[in-house]
Amino acid sequence: MKPLVILAMILVTMGLIIAAVPQNRTKPYKLTAEELLAEVNTRTQFITPDVVADMLVKKDPSLRLIDVRSQEEYEKFSLPGAINIPVTDLLSEKYTEILNQDVKMNVFYSNSTIVSNEAWMITRQLGYKNNFVLEGGLNYWYDAILNPVKPSAVNSDEEFARYDFRRSAGQALGGGGAAVSTQGPGTTGKPAVKPVAKKKKAAGGC
Repeated sequence: MKPLVILAMILVTMGLIIAAVPQNRTKPYKLTAEELLAEVNTRTQFITPDVVADMLVKKDPSLRLIDVRSQEEYEKFSLPGAINIPVTDLLSEKYTEILNQDVKMNVFYSNSTIVSNEAWMITRQLGYKNNFVLEGGLNYWYDAILNPVKPSAVNSDEEFARYDFRRSAGQALGGGGAAVSTQGPGTTGKPAVKPVAKKKKAAGGC
């Protein structure tokens, strides 16, 4: 696809985001459309379901899953330990220290990758780092991790190894070929998003 076409698609997407997200009056954008295009072309914002599943199974404390769908969708089903920050709330100051930090690996997800990639573009354009996107979203997660298809005899050893990993990870995370509940795995004890309290300004001064 030609760079100008990709740039046009990004600009259209950003226009839709701006229409859906409250007007940004306090946070200046730091990346130009051209700079954002260069990063989009690398696709380094995407994290595979296998990597996320491995981190979940190992209880890696550096992983933070962020469900950017609506609260209603989040309450019906979410990934284990995920917090909910709807894409329309990304510019809220109470989430700044969650999204703009260098300790956790934030992974946005939605049903596919459209909304989560929009969330990444917004935060990246603000200059935030350590934010990523779950490749394929929940739709791909269901197929790849919760209900992996066994390879045929002609497939490579690598495919069988991937299948074995996904099957064991899916079982550990509540899948393993069983029908997915409407509540989904890991929805009990859902953590609430705890916004960081605003720092008090020092008295006096300019």
